[in-house]
Amino acid sequence: MPKEVFGRDFRFLPRTALLTFEEITRLAGLFAAQGVRKVRLTGGEPLLRRQLETLVAMLARVEGIDDLTLTTNGSLLTPDRARALRDAGLRRITISLDSLDDSVFRSMNDVGISVDTILEAIAAAEGAGLDPIKIDMVVKRGVNEESIVPMARHFRGSGHILRFIEYMDVGNSNGWQMDDVVPAKDMVAAVDAVWPVEPAEPNYYGEVAERWRYRDGGGEIGVIASVTQPFCGTCTRSRLSAEGKLYTCLFSGLGTDLRAPLREGASDEEVGDLIGRVWRRRTDRYSEIRTAATPGLPERKKVEMSHIGG
Repeated sequence: MPKEVFGRDFRFLPRTALLTFEEITRLAGLFAAQGVRKVRLTGGEPLLRRQLETLVAMLARVEGIDDLTLTTNGSLLTPDRARALRDAGLRRITISLDSLDDSVFRSMNDVGISVDTILEAIAAAEGAGLDPIKIDMVVKRGVNEESIVPMARHFRGSGHILRFIEYMDVGNSNGWQMDDVVPAKDMVAAVDAVWPVEPAEPNYYGEVAERWRYRDGGGEIGVIASVTQPFCGTCTRSRLSAEGKLYTCLFSGLGTDLRAPLREGASDEEVGDLIGRVWRRRTDRYSEIRTAATPGLPERKKVEMSHIGG
């Protein structure tokens, strides 16, 4: 969340505008009734939400949800917090780390978080039994592409899964341009030149990360290539914002309000029908359009990633 936009005087939503834990859990159950099996808590930074462990425990009891996970920047993930989340029902976790070079990492996170803090968070997650642990690294040309091989070296053989992510034009404030993108094939080639890798089969239909395994058995890496290899056609994800808007794409501009019908007394059947209608009429393929049109992509207002997560 850029400081020049979300500074000290920025007025955030009042707490009453946010979905309650009960409302989130009810919606999770309605999504599960229509086939959703995985719930990911993300953000912004989800560990900023007070009593998050209570929400995790409530979601862990939702019938039909068999994969409950969380994405975090790791800054607040202490050993006690990691154990509390695991005890509440969280099974695995994804932690963001863009470089092992402290100056590079600080320049990318813009909030003064150190590499050591994130490595301690990863150790805390491992100690709590959260497994597998995935490490997300966004790669931006001219900033941290020199960190690809050191990151691979550090996590190779650790049992953790390092995932390289192409720099994306999410939101409206990151100044994205195509020249900043390091293609996924170049990331794989950089690793393969040091430790040969081979393709691995996806774990499930619609998996966004392309899997590669080390030929010597040193584990695996993933690459998320939504810029150079769009996967809109197999997308199975939807996103629910903190104030109850349903988005069918990371690059959406408008969401569908689910909070209002919940608070106006709509039945589960009525809200479930609304969710189904939104999903069935979705035509999202922004990444395909962007890739075909770049350069010269028309301006489009998009929701910020800090609002609906990755």
